[in-house]
Amino acid sequence: VQLQASGGGLVQAGGSLRLSCAASGRRFSDYATGWFRQAPGKERESVAAISWIGGDTHYADSAKGRFTISRDDAKNTVYLLMNSLKPEDTAVYYCGADHQFLRVGVSGEYEFDYWGQGTQVTVSS
Repeated sequence: VQLQASGGGLVQAGGSLRLSCAASGRRFSDYATGWFRQAPGKERESVAAISWIGGDTHYADSAKGRFTISRDDAKNTVYLLMNSLKPEDTAVYYCGADHQFLRVGVSGEYEFDYWGQGTQVTVSS
């Protein structure tokens, strides 16, 4: 499955953005999906994950109460609505897909079989 994230940009602190991730290739509904991010000089960080039919979601502590993950399998798209953005949310955001929901690596972060190019989110103070 191929993934392409979009929707990033520059926003002031307290603002909102909605990221989209379009999938193509194999049947999207077969995969759990999620988002992770990486800021310059920092390790990759999990953000949110959603199961195959969207029945289960998981959020990193940094995202709880501010971010909402959702998916539309008819459109082969997963979304990340980000509210109350903070400067520390600045990073490149990537979407991933995996046959397993909440597969976690030795780092404690989400692992994905597939991921695409990210989209830059910059939050100014």
